[in-house]
Amino acid sequence: MYIVSKNRQINTMEQQFTVDKQELEDEYEAISMQYEGFKFSVQNDSLLYKLENEQAKVQRLQEQLRMTDAANKAEIKRLKDELATLRKVLKSYVQQIDSLHRLNTELQAKNEQITKQYQQTSRTLNQVSQEKEQLSEKVTLASKLDATGVSVKAVNDRGREQKRLSRSSQFVVSFLITKNITAEPGERIIYVRIMSPDGGVLTKNPGSTFPYENGNLQYSMKRIVEYGGEEIPVTMYWDIEEFLMPGTYKADIFADGSLIGSRSFSMEE
Repeated sequence: MYIVSKNRQINTMEQQFTVDKQELEDEYEAISMQYEGFKFSVQNDSLLYKLENEQAKVQRLQEQLRMTDAANKAEIKRLKDELATLRKVLKSYVQQIDSLHRLNTELQAKNEQITKQYQQTSRTLNQVSQEKEQLSEKVTLASKLDATGVSVKAVNDRGREQKRLSRSSQFVVSFLITKNITAEPGERIIYVRIMSPDGGVLTKNPGSTFPYENGNLQYSMKRIVEYGGEEIPVTMYWDIEEFLMPGTYKADIFADGSLIGSRSFSMEE
């Protein structure tokens, strides 16, 4: 009787794991479909590019979930946590799209008013054109930077890539800040925050922090770049001078108070 009861309990748990995984898959699919729907309503090429990147990220995580055993609690939890982050990102894009739609409606109404009032002379037509341009600039004033192609590798003194910490002297973080003609040009401070497997931040100075949301975060390294709206490559180097444990590390990239890119990487002893 004990064995029968135990088997029944195991079967029940396995069924629950399967149900939980299916529910998670459904939630991922819902987010992916919402990004798909944006393609038919968003006219801003820069924003559409970001939305497509986010959808691709969702689909990558969907594939990871599909390949994950339903009983793998740790991986299922990680993917649930990723889903929570995806929801926050999606919410921010929904708000941005709503704002763009409202501003576009205001722009159209303003243009109609100006056109009716000043369509008789070339001087007033030029004025209409200038006001349209100013309003268009307001629509995309808050666009943020985005880092793609994030790569993190460990190298030895000769610059050769390594998998073992014992043979490594540097971490090399490389990425592209994407083209975004709607972003305000000027100097940007790029922060890279490397986290070790135990959750600690690699830093040479505990006082090296930057403002983020309602507090401050420690960073590993920073760099000032001149951004003019065009794509620019960025490479940053972290000298390994401390004892590091093997495991999975994560590099987060921040600019303008936002997380703009991230990459996890694994190192052996």
